[in-house]
Amino acid sequence: MDTDMCAERRKKPELLIPAGSLEVLKTAVIYGADAVYIGGEAFGLRAKAKNFSPDEMAEGIAFAHKHGVKVYVTANILAHNEDLEQAREYFEELRDMTPEPCDALIISDPGMFAIAREVWPQAEIHISTQANNTNYQTFLFWHRLGAKRVVSARELSLKEIREIRDHIPEEMEIESFVHGAMCISYSGRCLLSNFFTGRDANRGACTHPCRWKYAVMEETRPGEYLPVYENDRGTYIFNSKDLCMIEHLPELTEAGIDSLKVEGRMKTALYVAAVARTYRRAIDDCFASEEVYRSNMDWYKAEIAKCTYRQFTTGFYFGKPNEDTQIYDNSTYVNEYVYLGSVEAKKAGLAKIEQKNKFSIGDMIEIMKPDGRNIETVVEAMYDEEGNPVESCPHSKQKIWLKLSRETDVYDLLRTRCRMRESGTGTM
Repeated sequence: MDTDMCAERRKKPELLIPAGSLEVLKTAVIYGADAVYIGGEAFGLRAKAKNFSPDEMAEGIAFAHKHGVKVYVTANILAHNEDLEQAREYFEELRDMTPEPCDALIISDPGMFAIAREVWPQAEIHISTQANNTNYQTFLFWHRLGAKRVVSARELSLKEIREIRDHIPEEMEIESFVHGAMCISYSGRCLLSNFFTGRDANRGACTHPCRWKYAVMEETRPGEYLPVYENDRGTYIFNSKDLCMIEHLPELTEAGIDSLKVEGRMKTALYVAAVARTYRRAIDDCFASEEVYRSNMDWYKAEIAKCTYRQFTTGFYFGKPNEDTQIYDNSTYVNEYVYLGSVEAKKAGLAKIEQKNKFSIGDMIEIMKPDGRNIETVVEAMYDEEGNPVESCPHSKQKIWLKLSRETDVYDLLRTRCRMRESGTGTM
């Protein structure tokens, strides 16, 4: 492999980070995103995410643009007739948003695409992975219609993506997922949730039946089997490991991918900060020198392992997955750290946070900084909003002022190891 493959072969790819709330958007921006993708209150595929009101979206876009970061808005449901008129109004609202609109729309449905082009002709449009973009003719089709970027199907190998790049115009961009949960269904086109619960995954209301436990099929007579059904004594037959490509940035760059996308609009600010910060450093190191990138691999892997995850796989990038990419014994995440809060303000040596999980005076916690440092600190004192001293903060979303043994800055994140919960220290 060439010493500086990243730098020699392609331009530095965009790091695209998810955000399900205004807090998480600001975290993504501060911790290294080049662009952030968000959903409004309708037409995105994460209806259970907190999502953005118009005012929050306007504030988030302004914050991102102030820091030189782009914002893309998802409208990637598979629309039904009753969705279309409201979609027109929604695109008009996005077009007219002040002080400035978003940088692109993410769309999968041709009807939604047509309405967006009619209502907002100047809008940059990215075609979602939901559109099943598996070959270069599909990319060229969307390019002729005016799309700027297409998100590759997750079922593509790096070899196939390289072939697509060789057949499409240089100005057309390829976006590909590099980290996060994998969907068991083809490019996320799933009917299981609708079948089992009446909640349509293709309109943003997935209940994730792929993570449920199912009974193993039993042969009742030769050649005849009982149907698969949900059962606590069964196994997790659809449960995929999570995608992680932190070790393969040179190969992604060589394939011609323009934007490296992280999945997770329902994730916490802690998850987003850890993933964004790690991939940011890895990308920058790779384009400085592949030798530097390889020498820092242990740090990247250690930091990524501090996020919630289900064990890792490289998905379809190096060939079709097999049984080793599935997790059959459980559906739970590996979770080494717990999120305590983000520093919102500072005053007289105190740091203000909105508490996410309980902790107490005397606990050893960790300050996570955007520049990559992790600093251990002791909680020396804490006060409620009225300035009254308290011993702990047991209620989620409490506003707490903290005196820590080490200095903090606004946007620092506070976290603690999960083992503290188990050790009886009273921290969790």
